[in-house]
Amino acid sequence: MRTVRTITRSPWSLAALGALLTSTSGALAGGFGQPVPWEMSRQIPVTENARDILGFEIGLHWLSLAISVFVLGLILWCVFRFNEKTNPTPSRTTHNTAIEIAWTIVPVLILVAVAIPSFRLLRTQLADPKADMIVKVIGHAWYWSYEYPQTEAGGGFTFDANIDEDKQPRLLQTDNEMVVPLGKIVKIQVTAADVLHSWAMPAFGFKIDAVPGRLNQMWFRADKEGTFHGQCSELCGQRHAYMPIVVRVVSEQAYADWLKEAKTKYARIDNGTSFAEAR
Repeated sequence: MRTVRTITRSPWSLAALGALLTSTSGALAGGFGQPVPWEMSRQIPVTENARDILGFEIGLHWLSLAISVFVLGLILWCVFRFNEKTNPTPSRTTHNTAIEIAWTIVPVLILVAVAIPSFRLLRTQLADPKADMIVKVIGHAWYWSYEYPQTEAGGGFTFDANIDEDKQPRLLQTDNEMVVPLGKIVKIQVTAADVLHSWAMPAFGFKIDAVPGRLNQMWFRADKEGTFHGQCSELCGQRHAYMPIVVRVVSEQAYADWLKEAKTKYARIDNGTSFAEAR
């Protein structure tokens, strides 16, 4: 006699599975201003450039998935349709003009479809909008220096930002922070005093090389307040991993208050207006 065993799934087990999947997907998502354990996505974007990069990346993933599924379908169709059992007399066809034209034109169209948003993203990154403020960033072995030029609102000072290993998140905090106002176009002029460095801020969607004897420039406009963390992204020596970057985005009033405090706290720039021209 056969005994049939019936397995009934409890609603609680299904709920637990759903909670596990939800928590897992949440853990794989990016953090706000800093990395999180098991993160597989980008950090939450806070600039137009970062959002465009994230959208472009997601679009490419979906496109890659569609192409992979299509190719897999073709392979499976060939395996089952043209195997020896179902097709004992194979075709002797060697050329098919329509197929050859199609597999030439379709990849070209795909590349054009990818190029359009790619060039649009590059145009945003390379645009040169009028700056509301400028900050000069200098990479050293192994810390960063920040110079704020003298303007009507304040400035005319410089300070160093060294790693503070006692703060959290570990190895991503500094003793001093770069501070910028919310919603303003900030231009970063980056150079280095010794070897190659790279100033990278994932939440802003850009990294820029710091090259001795050369001044590189990038811009961003943060639309969310908070503290954002980055790191040097160019192998620069023994303590490369100990060059964190911290940018704090605050309201305009809080920024004005910080400028007044910073002018008395940090070293004065003797020639505070000798910055490269930036519109």
